[in-house]
Amino acid sequence: MPTAHAEVRTDRGSRYLTQLCRHASHMGTGIVRRLWAHRGGDPGPQVRNADCTDTDGAIEFDRGRCVLRATTDSLVLRAEADDDGQLEQIKAGIAARLHRIGRRDRLTITWS
Repeated sequence: MPTAHAEVRTDRGSRYLTQLCRHASHMGTGIVRRLWAHRGGDPGPQVRNADCTDTDGAIEFDRGRCVLRATTDSLVLRAEADDDGQLEQIKAGIAARLHRIGRRDRLTITWS
């Protein structure tokens, strides 16, 4: 199973973890997928479940998952999927959302 890791330097890791999980839980409602389908685009992996505490979280997709952990100075991400293409979609989706919610802090996400 392909995996990728990222460590995002921030003193607001818990805040971003909570926001990512909250956003993902809304994505699982199907509204966003219907909008993408209506526009003729690929909606990407579907969120099945998102759950978190202040320090740990997990976003389960139909094609993989992303595990999150907040520390005092970073947000640690571990994404995994059934194949490389699905992993790239998960990484891109998580990074895009983090860039949007962390634009004021100029978050840098580098996957390895």
